[in-house]
Amino acid sequence: MKPQTFATIVALIPYVLGFPHLANFPEHRSLAGLSPEEVRAVASQFDSMPGAQPLPPPISDTSSILVNDADHPFIPDQPSDLRGPCPGLNTLAAHGYLPRQGVVTPGQIITAVQEGFNMGYHFASFLCYSAFITDGNHLTNLMSIGANTTTKGQPTTGIDTHGHFEGDASLTRDDAYLGNNFMFNQTLFNAFNESAAQVGNGMITFEAAALDRAIRINDSIARNPEFSFETPRFLGAIAETGFFFAMFVNNQTVDNEKPLSLNDAESFFGNHEFPQGFYRRQGPYEFPMVKNVTYTFVDMIGVKPGNNNGVNNYVVNPEDPMTFCYFYQKQVNLTASLYPNPTGALKQAIKANLQTYYETLGDPTCEQYFPYGQ
Repeated sequence: MKPQTFATIVALIPYVLGFPHLANFPEHRSLAGLSPEEVRAVASQFDSMPGAQPLPPPISDTSSILVNDADHPFIPDQPSDLRGPCPGLNTLAAHGYLPRQGVVTPGQIITAVQEGFNMGYHFASFLCYSAFITDGNHLTNLMSIGANTTTKGQPTTGIDTHGHFEGDASLTRDDAYLGNNFMFNQTLFNAFNESAAQVGNGMITFEAAALDRAIRINDSIARNPEFSFETPRFLGAIAETGFFFAMFVNNQTVDNEKPLSLNDAESFFGNHEFPQGFYRRQGPYEFPMVKNVTYTFVDMIGVKPGNNNGVNNYVVNPEDPMTFCYFYQKQVNLTASLYPNPTGALKQAIKANLQTYYETLGDPTCEQYFPYGQ
């Protein structure tokens, strides 16, 4: 049988099984919300279904090296490239550390953030699987780093799916309720200029970043009647603030408080480009440092987790412990709600990925959860 003939037959399977709306289903789209019958109709179209995969090994060299090099040239984003709310992943894709089209495996993300930014192996794995278990395809082991746009007529969910991993009070993206939650917003970025001028002597310092984050939170409280800022988004958003200093500063030391220039910040956030001559940090940015920087910002910003109960009516949730153990618990619960009754290979893949997710925490004091049994 000719390959073209086989491809035509495969494309017809969803129609034969009574699910024409699932034809040409992207391999990186999440299977959440599909019935077992729909999953089978979709899976018949995939070229490969490797299922859950083990973590890649950590990189061996964690020294400070030039990463904006000849092997990783910057290529401006193309119309077909998927980009999302994370400037780091967008930059890694634009430089070829990740597949440039923005469709990736968890292993590719974990390796790329180490190579490009020296993000710690365990923390990189934890962040990656926090997003993958809710927004990735457990059968194909693929996900998108970007937009809820459409591919061949189908929505392609990625890490900008609101309320999964992405959330409100971004520093450079609108809240989903207020506008576009994954495209760079120059007006929001310009607020950095004001914060830097006010408390940073023209640079993005810890004080300037904390001020800007507080301004964005208060803006969401004032304008977004559906504003939600609880863990995991609360802890994730605060942790992101520390990324500027740990990974976006052209920094050949382990100084996590060295200020970030506005030009370099805009290169990452607006252009998805490493600044010229950019060296990654010296040594990995791992969980102990992450927690120290994150909780420093929690104290500086002074906002507790909570939700809006109508515009400008923020209600603090006293039952949110603001811990990474709770972050893990909430993402597992969300995954279970997205896949209430998985079967067969899909169930086995989700269980394996949840096991990997727990292991990335590296904290035996955190309770492990088994929504599908052990």
